[in-house]
Amino acid sequence: MTNETTKIPQATAKRLPLYYRFLKNLHSSGKQRVSSAELSEAVKVDSATIRRDFSYFGALGKKGYGYNVNYLLTFFRKTLDQDELTKVALVGVGNLGTAFLNYNFLKNNNTKITCAFDVDPNKVGTSIGDVPVIAMDDLEQHLIEEDITVIILTVPAQFAQVITDRVAKTNVKGILNFTPARLSIPPSIRVHHIDLAVELQSLVYFLKHYPNVGELEETIAETVEEAAEE
Repeated sequence: MTNETTKIPQATAKRLPLYYRFLKNLHSSGKQRVSSAELSEAVKVDSATIRRDFSYFGALGKKGYGYNVNYLLTFFRKTLDQDELTKVALVGVGNLGTAFLNYNFLKNNNTKITCAFDVDPNKVGTSIGDVPVIAMDDLEQHLIEEDITVIILTVPAQFAQVITDRVAKTNVKGILNFTPARLSIPPSIRVHHIDLAVELQSLVYFLKHYPNVGELEETIAETVEEAAEE
């Protein structure tokens, strides 16, 4: 992201790609303007939050008119660095890793998995979804040579910290961690943890204790925002 976004709340920053995706769909359908209420209905974020998010970037719309779709799309494309390709490496070509390689963010033009790493000799030297699988022994060298700054971690939990320690010696600045391990990292690296089992347990809990759907959505939104601010 650009320097303009460095001071906005982290919860707001996490919603920007969601807004951008919807705006791309609007633009493709030929729609020229959109209200915060329409955005709210589409992305399931209340309109007051959307207006507050947008206010961090100045006057993006006009009262009584709404938001110009082309202007917003251009603005968020620049803000999210959509014109610059971010090369991503995947570490751990198991079932989940293989699914990522086959998907490879096809609807996101600025993010692409360009290489994967694994210890399985039957996978090394092959390609999955046109992504080459490289031996784990070559991890540091390849990350440095390709100047890769983001990795997706899908290794067994017991190996997550060892891999993280190796990655810390490269140019990597961000880790998307799909293992349940909580990683010790240097200040120069940012980690986003995505534990699918925890998220599922959380969902089941909310369904049992917040049977009202509106109350559930509001509670989940508050929980997600609080977690994002940590």
